[in-house]
Amino acid sequence: MPRITREDKARNRQNIVEAAGRMFRSQGVDAVGIAELMKEAGLTHGGFYNHFASKDELAAEACGASFAASLGVLDQAVDEGDDPAGPPLKRVVDDYLSAAHRDAADGGCPSASLVTDAGRHSDSIQGAYATGVEGYLAGFAGEFARAHEGEITSQEARDRAVLLLSRLVGAMALARAVRHVQPELSDEILRTCRTHALD
Repeated sequence: MPRITREDKARNRQNIVEAAGRMFRSQGVDAVGIAELMKEAGLTHGGFYNHFASKDELAAEACGASFAASLGVLDQAVDEGDDPAGPPLKRVVDDYLSAAHRDAADGGCPSASLVTDAGRHSDSIQGAYATGVEGYLAGFAGEFARAHEGEITSQEARDRAVLLLSRLVGAMALARAVRHVQPELSDEILRTCRTHALD
């Protein structure tokens, strides 16, 4: 049997992390078994422990990787600055509180999809989640400070960032919770919060 190269091992680990990110966001950490996860990653069940000591370790890494990808979208919006669709935070709000994001349970930002899991699991998962939250708060606060330069303090920018993230996560969690039984209510939650998230 040929030996696996370092590059192959790194690629396999990345496949596991990506599969875990999708599955944990759509089903929750507890609902996903290692065998099912490895099958989704295109690997055998026995190979899991060549990469991770536990599912908990994988969940923390998948949470961190999911936040990193999501924060990259925020960074890109900030780098692009104002455009015809509006300033960066308005575009982020519109994208986050969209029906497409709501309906993509296995993709998008992990802040809403993993909020309950983070609170129920280990310190390592909570730590990865908290790091992601801090990343959002820093990005939002920085953009509030830039947009209102000289008008607000750094603490006021931070307060606005906390309010914004809380509104986004809460609205998305509520919209997903009712979308199948009351789709009109789900749409109303998204629409209303898109309109007022930056108030």
